Amino acid sequence: MGVSTSRNEHCRPLQSPITICTKKVKYDSCLKPLYIYYDPKSTRRLVNLGHCFNVEYDDTSDRSVLGEGPLIGYYRLRQFHFHWGSSDKDGSEHVIDGQEYPAELHIVHWNAQKYPSFNEAMKHPDGLAVIGVLLKIGEPNPAIQNIIDNLDQVKTKDKECPFTQFNLSSLLPNDRNYWTYQGSLTTSPYLECVTWIILQEAIPISSDQLHHFRGLLCSSENEDPSFILENHRALQPLAARVIRSSCKNKTHKP
Repeated sequence: MGVSTSRNEHCRPLQSPITICTKKVKYDSCLKPLYIYYDPKSTRRLVNLGHCFNVEYDDTSDRSVLGEGPLIGYYRLRQFHFHWGSSDKDGSEHVIDGQEYPAELHIVHWNAQKYPSFNEAMKHPDGLAVIGVLLKIGEPNPAIQNIIDNLDQVKTKDKECPFTQFNLSSLLPNDRNYWTYQGSLTTSPYLECVTWIILQEAIPISSDQLHHFRGLLCSSENEDPSFILENHRALQPLAARVIRSSCKNKTHKP
């Protein structure tokens, strides 16, 4: 979730994104499998924010939720978005064993059992839970194509259009094993309110599909065109944090 900043811009200890060294992660047998239920009928709209595009959901009730894993209680789905780079060589926010991926999907949830609103939840360490899914260049992804087919309607900043009946589960890999750590938003104000859940299996996206992401504008309709060529934040120090894994002795396969 973010735009590029210098690595040492913030001195807080729980900033994101980070690099994950799989040989140093700690297997935690207490971590549960994830419970994920996404109701396609809760999808509401597609909007260009000027630094990325969001697919937003009705989060007034527990229609689409994330639970179990490292979490206590259930978190409501709020939105999802992507991060990408100016080429297919990089663009992901998290880096695995030194490898950057061309894009990363973030699925954002908030702790509605404990807090009355998304904005209030962001003020607390257990306020948000974000699933991160890494993307690799491969065959065209039909689920992503469904989104791309609507991007022309939100070409410029602040444009939005209805976007309904989307099966978000189709963007998740078959393998739901994950790494988890405590971190932050990767956009201003970089609040340290996120339980990160990074899935260990990447999903495909074609180079042509990724090119469509870079065709979005960060400028408004009446301004000179300026493209969103990249929108990923620089890596932050891990410091004293421990990254936990839901599976034991698994070799990461990019």
